[in-house]
Amino acid sequence: MNLPGQFIGRMQKKLGNAFPDFLRTYGRPPEKGVRVNTLKISRGEFLRLAPVPTDGAVPWEENGFYTAAEKPGATIAHAAGLYYCQEPSAMCAVPLLGVQPGERVLDLCAAPGGKTTQLASALRGEGLLIANEYVYSRAGVLSQNVERMGIKNCAVTSASPAALSAAFGASFDKVLVDAPCSGEGMFKKEPNAIPEWSEENVSRCAARQAEILESAASLLVPGGRMVYSTCTFSEEENEGQIARFLRAHPEFRLLRQERLYPHEVRGEGHFAALLEKDEGAGMSMPMRPFAPVSAAARRAAEAFAEEFFAAPLSGVLAAAHGDPGRLYLVPEGMGALPVPVLRCGVELGRLEKGIFRPAHALAMACAGGQARRFVELDDGAAAKFLRGETAASGLEDGWCLVGWHGYPLGLGKIVGGVVKNHYPKGLRR
Repeated sequence: MNLPGQFIGRMQKKLGNAFPDFLRTYGRPPEKGVRVNTLKISRGEFLRLAPVPTDGAVPWEENGFYTAAEKPGATIAHAAGLYYCQEPSAMCAVPLLGVQPGERVLDLCAAPGGKTTQLASALRGEGLLIANEYVYSRAGVLSQNVERMGIKNCAVTSASPAALSAAFGASFDKVLVDAPCSGEGMFKKEPNAIPEWSEENVSRCAARQAEILESAASLLVPGGRMVYSTCTFSEEENEGQIARFLRAHPEFRLLRQERLYPHEVRGEGHFAALLEKDEGAGMSMPMRPFAPVSAAARRAAEAFAEEFFAAPLSGVLAAAHGDPGRLYLVPEGMGALPVPVLRCGVELGRLEKGIFRPAHALAMACAGGQARRFVELDDGAAAKFLRGETAASGLEDGWCLVGWHGYPLGLGKIVGGVVKNHYPKGLRR
C-alpha cells in the first residue's frame, strides 16, 4: 500500500519502537464487524440464526462480532434490519457515552448511521434521538439505515451544527460528535482516502472539528455528557483537539479518553473522548405543532390500520409540513422540529388520489405479530421477494407483511393467492 511519506513520518515519530508493528497491519485485510440490532432480535437469537459467520466478540460492544464474510451486507437478515455492518473499532464510542432509555440524544454528524443505530439500541425505543447530517445526500443514506433498522423514536435532520445550536439550545442529555476527519484509519477500507491525505487537510479538518465542538457544547444540557470521536490518528484532531476545547470551556471536564491502534486491537483504529458539562439550569427542547392531518387522510389511515394491524404501533398520527397527505406515527411528546427534517418517527404512508399507500418504513418498524396477515417465506422465496418477484399465499386478500423467520422484509398485497410485491424498487437486488 502506497502510504503518504509525510503520514509515515508522523506515525513513526508518534509510535517509536511500535511503528513497525503498526506498519505491518497494512499488509492485512481490513477487519470487518457486524452489530446485532437488539430492537429486533436478541444477541442469543442472532447467534442461533447465524446469518453471517462470526469470529469472536468485539470487546467494547456487547452486541458486536467480528466476521470474515466477504459481503456481510448481502444477506436476507441484513435486509430485514437484524444487524448493521460496522467497522469494529468504530463501535467503541457509543458505549463510552452511556446512553440510558428515555434520554434525549443527538448524533451531530450521523451519516451513514452506524453510531445512530447503535445509540437507538441503547435507548431501547424510549426517549428521543435526533440524527443529523449536514450533507443532504448523505442524510438520505442515514435515513435509509434508520428505516431498515426499524427505529421508531428518531428524527433525521439535515442542518449545520450552528443551525442546530441556534434552534435547540441546551436540550440534549447526551451528544455524540463523530467528527469528519482526515480518515487515516480508513486507508485500508477506502484506498481513495490515501491520495486525499495531506498535512494541510489534517489542519483543515482540525479547524472544522473545533467549530463543530463549539456548537456541540451549546447543545448539551448542564450535567450532560458528550463523546467526541474520530477514525484518524493525528494528534491535532484527537488529544490536541480535546486539550484545546477544555482550555476554551472550563465548564467541561474530561472523564475518559480511548485510542485504539490497529497493531494493538482487532480493528482499523479509533479515538474517543468522554466529556461532562458542569451542572446548572437547562432548557426544554423547542417544539411546534405538526401540520394538521386532513380528515380524508385520517379516515384513509384509520381504514388501512383496521384492515392491516392485529396489534397497532403506538404513536401519534401527524402530517408532514408541506405534504399533508404524508402521514407519520411519532412518539408521544415529539413535535415538529425547527430544522429541515427527512424522517420523523415512522412513516405510515401517504394519501394519493384518494388511495392510501402504506410506506416501507411501516413494515420495517413492525414485528411479525403486529399484522393480521404475515406471509412467511423460505430462503429461496425471500431472495426472490427482495428482487421484486411475487410470492404465493393461502391467506385472505389484503395488505400483508412479508417476512423471513418471522422478521418483516417488506409489504405485499395478496390478490387471489398471489402476493403482489411492494418492496421499494430502489432497494431491490
